[in-house]
Amino acid sequence: MLRFISMLRHFRPRSRYELILLLGSLILIAGSFIFFWTTTIPIPDIRSLEERKVTQSTKIYDRTGTILLDDLGDDVTRTIVPISEISPYIQKASVAIEDSEFYEHNGIKVTSFIRSILVNVVRLGFEQGGSTITQQVVKNSILTTDKTIIRKVKEWVLALKLEQILSKEEILSLYLNESPYGGSMYGVEEASMRFFGKPANAVTLAEAAYLAAIPQAPTYFSPYGNHLDALESRKNLVLARMHELGFISSAEYDAAIQEQVQFQPPSQSGIRAPHFVFFVREQLEKEYGQRALEENGWRIITTLDMELEEKAEEIVKRYALENQEKFNASNAAIVAIHPQTGDILTMAGSRDYFDDTIDGNVNIAVAKRQPGSSFKPFVYAAAFQKGYAPETALFDVRTQFSTLCPADSTSEDPPCYYPENYDGVYRGPMSLRDALAQSINTVAVKVLYLVGLEPALQVARTMGITTLEGPDRYGLTLVLGGGEVTLLDLVSAYGVFANEGTRNPYRAILSIQDRDGAVVREYPLQPVEALDQSVAHSISDVLADNAARTPAFGSNSALSIPGQHVAAKTGTTNDYRDAWIVGYSPTIAVGAWAGNNDNTPMEKRVAGFIVAPLWNEFMRAALQKYPSSPFPEPEPLVTADSKPILRGIWQGSDSISDPSGMLRVTTAVHSILYWVDKNNPAGPKLSDPNQDPQFSRWEYAVRRWAVQHGYHDGTSILIHPR
Repeated sequence: MLRFISMLRHFRPRSRYELILLLGSLILIAGSFIFFWTTTIPIPDIRSLEERKVTQSTKIYDRTGTILLDDLGDDVTRTIVPISEISPYIQKASVAIEDSEFYEHNGIKVTSFIRSILVNVVRLGFEQGGSTITQQVVKNSILTTDKTIIRKVKEWVLALKLEQILSKEEILSLYLNESPYGGSMYGVEEASMRFFGKPANAVTLAEAAYLAAIPQAPTYFSPYGNHLDALESRKNLVLARMHELGFISSAEYDAAIQEQVQFQPPSQSGIRAPHFVFFVREQLEKEYGQRALEENGWRIITTLDMELEEKAEEIVKRYALENQEKFNASNAAIVAIHPQTGDILTMAGSRDYFDDTIDGNVNIAVAKRQPGSSFKPFVYAAAFQKGYAPETALFDVRTQFSTLCPADSTSEDPPCYYPENYDGVYRGPMSLRDALAQSINTVAVKVLYLVGLEPALQVARTMGITTLEGPDRYGLTLVLGGGEVTLLDLVSAYGVFANEGTRNPYRAILSIQDRDGAVVREYPLQPVEALDQSVAHSISDVLADNAARTPAFGSNSALSIPGQHVAAKTGTTNDYRDAWIVGYSPTIAVGAWAGNNDNTPMEKRVAGFIVAPLWNEFMRAALQKYPSSPFPEPEPLVTADSKPILRGIWQGSDSISDPSGMLRVTTAVHSILYWVDKNNPAGPKLSDPNQDPQFSRWEYAVRRWAVQHGYHDGTSILIHPR
């Protein structure tokens, strides 16, 4: 038989007749095979269908394998109700989205059956389904989750037999009482009471649509998770299918679409580290399916450091409550990652998972938010890769960037773009080191222009930022946090700096073991060279330079931990809706966020006040367990032969050595676009700088500054070489 199938894989019909003959032969063979099983497979006692088969539950542990975080079989809750006590809305909604031909077929859909035979025979597997509601009852109540030929054929045969001895209403009743709704919750009655506080016979049409939408992926579509938009879309799809099939009228459809459904707050449970646990559950559900997790008796060994997690949860709650009083910032989150492995050590996604007053069940660690200036290091890293360096000088002066507005315009109204620094102060010529350390906006925007949007986005993506779109979606505000990122991605990407340019994608699971301790699957490291090592060293050197950031943050700010080797960067959105800080040593990367889940603004204070103290306290505790080591000494990115402006000499381009060792420079104060071609900073400058569309704007602002500060071209001065 297997030899015959192998021959079929290489058979290519030469005519329509041969194709029809092949298909007919396959159908005949499949039909004979099914007939054989039909006569030999017994139908189980129907009473067994009313008792969900749970052999041994899967358990989720911390990284030591000794601390239980969650037992997926604990306190299984399911309330069996007759079909007469289940709202017709639920019945119709489930049929519409799961099996619109439920009342017409005899247990299987013939077209889906034939298609699955043909596809699976060619692939020598049984992945193709097309499962009807009847098949799902059989699969969920009788059979194992193995994807084998025997199991699949049994499913088809038993579905046909089940249709012969049970009515459609009885089958639908079994299905609705069996549907999974996440964790240990099964059946529409239990879900309706848990979600809406009412029995299944009392739900509205919109509520019924939600109940029909969730079982496809209970963790992903959970109303207590992070994919509420996806749940809403699937609920709307259910309603659309009901309307399309004539199950509801247009008026009912319109009313249900407009209805604002309120879910009950999540109930307390014995889960530890709930945000992390549900993150792991969702990953496992995608990989293996809900039922496999419930019945296989696996031991899931995760990456979580429970000691640090408890510390993170305690600190997040304490500071969030304080910040609510001081800064109108009601929530906070912390994520910690081990850069050398990508292991997620902590994931405290809110101040309290069960606090419905702040939507605490929403995991801010994986929510998309604007990062503010915490995005800047990726753009500076792209600049360093392109040929610029920490010493390179740019002018922090008021600059109009829009080519649609005059160079002397100070308008901030579109289409004009006139970025301001957080303190309203402009400092003149600055090194990129000082500009990044002090988070100077004007210079950062110029750096992004020198780099280009696509190269900057590519660096961020390669380092682990997964949520950004194409360059057409953003402008120069990208460097100030104009895109959306997640805290998890941000910490993971900063881990590339900590790990000297090598990225280890974050992971939440170390291994899966069966009930006997044998390894089912391991999750090995997957290192990727994401950034030049010299660039990573330079960024770490800048972000760890307390002297460089002192003018903006003071010498004893919360970004510094005396006696420890730590780099850090803050970020605050312009509208004060998000405050961030991400910092790292070579041994651990930690990010924290503060704000409000409903996106309301905080008090107008920068992240250094709102979230840095929280981060500082946790980082001190983490470094006790993961002691820091010195960052590698950065290699020079420019040499003595590099252009003076790249080396930080902004007063002029032509210089000669003085006998004293100083450089004698003939001053000529210009913007960097006068001295370099931005696409090739180490190469020859443009013969006509006006070819660059930004030159006139940058040059106007710099020349104005030079006049105001008494600089005149042609003056000979001595400077110390850098």
